[in-house]
Amino acid sequence: MTDEALRAALAADADPRVPPPRAVVFDWDNTLVDTWPTITGTMNVTLEAMGHAPWSAEEAKVRIARSLRESFPELFGDRWEEARDVFYAELERGHLERLRPLPGAEAALARFAAEGIPLAVVSNKTARYLHAEVAHLGWTHYFTAVFGAGELVRDKPAPDAVFAFLERAGLAPGRDIWFVGDSPVDVEIAHAAGCASVLVWSGEGTAPACATAPAAVVGGCDALLRLVGFDNRGRDT
Repeated sequence: MTDEALRAALAADADPRVPPPRAVVFDWDNTLVDTWPTITGTMNVTLEAMGHAPWSAEEAKVRIARSLRESFPELFGDRWEEARDVFYAELERGHLERLRPLPGAEAALARFAAEGIPLAVVSNKTARYLHAEVAHLGWTHYFTAVFGAGELVRDKPAPDAVFAFLERAGLAPGRDIWFVGDSPVDVEIAHAAGCASVLVWSGEGTAPACATAPAAVVGGCDALLRLVGFDNRGRDT
């Protein structure tokens, strides 16, 4: 999808291609929480320890999408497990303390939950770190399911975690199941699962290079409530 097309979609407050959701699946990093400084910094410590040049912030946003167990063997070859240990050691140095919700994230979760809409998180963050972060924010009660990398046989963009959540919630896939995320991998998993992809993109910087067009584009979590038609004034938490 072209940069111009994404910007045009972002300018719309609603999109008729996206029916009201029966359930919403969220990506985690940089969809609900701001973790780019932590992820980029941790990755660059790892790259330099392994003799690689560090990545710019823009390069990191393009290259960091798949799970560690899938991406590190390609990047570091036979030394990928050594690189994994460096990455985890650095990540554990304060990732919870630096964790910050993105604007409108908890308000959106609270409103969807109040409407009885089942919610889930499907992330390529290693599962133990993902669950720790969800618990640290006190958000566990919002979600029917939380799946991180390594919990199922395949990680994103394979749709396994979406199907596992829908089975747990007693729902079938469809265009009224939303997958909300900030990267092309999130658009890809939505397509693979037969769901509607809602891309989160502020409009700043280079547009995500999505091979498949998302059903809708929003500037942030607060815009999700407008997309579904909720009047959230006075009901944010």
